[in-house]
Parts: sequence; structure tokens; C-alpha cells
Amino acid sequence: MAQDSSQQAPPAAPARALLPAVVPALVVGVATSLILVGVSTAAEGLQDVLWQDLPDALGVGGYSVPWMFAVLVATGIAVGLVVWKVPGHAGPDPATTGLDAPVLPPAALPGLLLATAFVLAGGPSLGPENPIIAVNVSLAVLLGTRAFPRAPERGWVALAEAGTIGALFGTPVAAALVISEALAGQRIKGRLWDSLFAPLAAAGAGALTTSLVSRPSFDLRLPPFGRPGWGDLLASLVVAPAGAVLGMCAVYAFPYVHGAFARLRHPMLMLPAGGVVLGALAALGGHLTLFKGLDEIGELARDPDGWSAGGFATMTAVKLAALLVAASCGFRGGRIFPAVFVGTALGLCAHALVPGVQPAVGVSAGVLGILLAITRQGWVSLFVAAVLVPSPGILALLCVASLPAWLLVTGRPLMQLREDGTAVR
Repeated sequence: MAQDSSQQAPPAAPARALLPAVVPALVVGVATSLILVGVSTAAEGLQDVLWQDLPDALGVGGYSVPWMFAVLVATGIAVGLVVWKVPGHAGPDPATTGLDAPVLPPAALPGLLLATAFVLAGGPSLGPENPIIAVNVSLAVLLGTRAFPRAPERGWVALAEAGTIGALFGTPVAAALVISEALAGQRIKGRLWDSLFAPLAAAGAGALTTSLVSRPSFDLRLPPFGRPGWGDLLASLVVAPAGAVLGMCAVYAFPYVHGAFARLRHPMLMLPAGGVVLGALAALGGHLTLFKGLDEIGELARDPDGWSAGGFATMTAVKLAALLVAASCGFRGGRIFPAVFVGTALGLCAHALVPGVQPAVGVSAGVLGILLAITRQGWVSLFVAAVLVPSPGILALLCVASLPAWLLVTGRPLMQLREDGTAVR
């Protein structure tokens, strides 16, 4: 039977239409990676000074309660000064932004980079993704439209987002998944892979540059996971929805916590107050609940039986609360990496409660559920959860476990606010 012409696949773009985008895509991908690596390296150097050199010189414990409290409050003051005094005020309220970053004026970018470095070094529970994407997108649009005035702005945005996401996760697959999900709601010309061609080139360049320069790894080296069994399926079907419910608790609390800090009205009140609350949380949860959480989940995974169920539960709750506070009071940063720590601690808590829950299953399912609630990005949540446990058997479990978890989060508010403080749906 002849196929209806209205249902035929769109024609593929010729190679000559795609080739001109390759060089700009590669340049943007490399540049986005170098900016990410540069900010991360600077933050790591400052972190060493704040948490090792200074306390050693003063003869105090680097992770003693008074020192954690002091550094977090000082970080709030430092970021507050940047937001208050530096031109551009370090960009918009971070509670109103997500991975789809706005194009910022050039004057806002130095302050945003400085505030991000302070946050990464000082210990608040946020990652680099949102501000670094915003900086890279803004620079790509600024420079790209000047070099190629006829090229649409949206193309430079897509290249910078893809390059940064590829650099963040060390693989272009994550960027391809994010962009595919974004394109799902748009009318595109030609075939999907044609639309992904240039962003994928940027993501590949960003990922390879990061891998060559800093060698990132998300493999937690948990005990090996082989063929999944019925118990593993049951565990994933319980832990992933539990993570989604836990994440939605933070999502529903987000507007209220943000509103409480907003009533202070001034960044020199909001951010130091956030530092005080984070200092109290650090005293309760310990030093592993500080920072973006990527190095810290490696420490948890090295010894899955090293803490009791109560210890893991405490870290889960404290890290989620710290993420909520840091994202609400004005610290610049993203929410994906600390959410991964929350999911990891939740999964290891499930293993501690029920030893039959394999650590690999508990961790990947916990991360999946939390990320679905926090990001509402299905493909990214699956990708991050799967990449933590590089085993073919885990992916089938996660695909099944994502279904009930998704039913719990779809149609509900996001962990992102409008400018008037109401939740985005």
C-alpha cells in the first residue's frame, strides 16, 4: 500500500548543508570545555586553601564544626558581595534558571564566574552546570553572531549547551539526549539526526577536551553487578519511586524556602543567612555533605557497608536540605550533581536496611528517582543513573523502574520558579 505523503519521513539534509557547521561546532565545544575546566581548576585551588592550608596554618581541624560553619558563612558573604557590587549582579536569581540558560549581557559574566568559583570552593551543595552553561551560551551568542551575522542565535545556544553538557559528563551522549528531549516539543526541518549533527559535534569536542585535560569519571566502582534477578527488579521498583517521592518533597518546599530568604530582600542578608543554615546542616551531616558531591559519592561507594542505615539516611536528608537551601538563598550553581549524592546515599541506605538490595541497584535506582523529580529530564536521569554502574544489566532495570517513578512526578511542579516566585510546571 502506498504511504500517505503527509506521513512520509522528512527529507534528509544534504552533506553540503551540514559541513559548514562542523568547524564552528568544534570550536564552541572545545571553548566550552576549557571554560568549565578553568573554573573548576580555580575552584579546586581555592578549595585546597580554604579547607587544608588555612586550617593547617591556624591549627584547627579542616572539617571541624566551627571551621565548616565559618567557611560556609564566609562563602555566603563573599557571594553576597559579588551579587551586590559586581556589575551584572552575577546574573538572574538562580532559582529561576535551569539547564536551558538565558543569554546574559557580557557585564554579568565575570561576576557569575566568580560567584560560581566561590560556591564550588566554599562548600554549598550546588554543582557548576547551570552557571557554566549560562556563561558559555552567552559567550557563544556574543562572539558567534559577530563572526557570522546571518547565523541564527538559537544555533549558537544549542552548540554551547551541547558542548557544555558533553564536557560536564565526559560524553556527548548526555548532550544528545538533552537536545533530543528539547526538540521533541518543536517543529524541526528535516530529520532529527540532521538537527543533532552540529550540537553532537560540539558535545563530542567538549567531552573529548575534558577527558584529555582532566579525565573525569562517573564510575563508582561498586561491587560488580551481573545478571539481574527478581529481587533486583523489586528493589529498583521500590527505591526509584521512593527517590522520586523524596525529591518531590524538596520540589514542593522550594517556593516556600525561597520565599523565606527573599523576605530578607538584600543579598548581604540572604546569602550569609543561607551560609548559617548550611553550616548547621554540615554540623549535622558531616563533611561528606559539603560541595557538589561528585568526589564525595566516590568515597561513599568505596565502602558501601561503612555506615549504618541511620548514617546513610542522615546524609540523604541533610544533603537534600542543603541543596534546597543553597538553591533558594541565591548561591549560584546547579542541582544535578548534589542530587546524585542524595540518590547515592538513599540507595546505600536501602542496601544497609535490606542487605539483599545490591549496592549497584540501590544507587542507580535512587539516583534515577531523585533526578526525575529534581530535573524532570527523563533521558538525562536514565543516563546518569546508568553511567554510575557501567553494566548492561542495570539499564533494563532502570527503564522499568523509571515508569512508576515518572508517574509520580509528571505534571507536577518543577524545582524552578518564575520571577514572581511561583513554581514552574
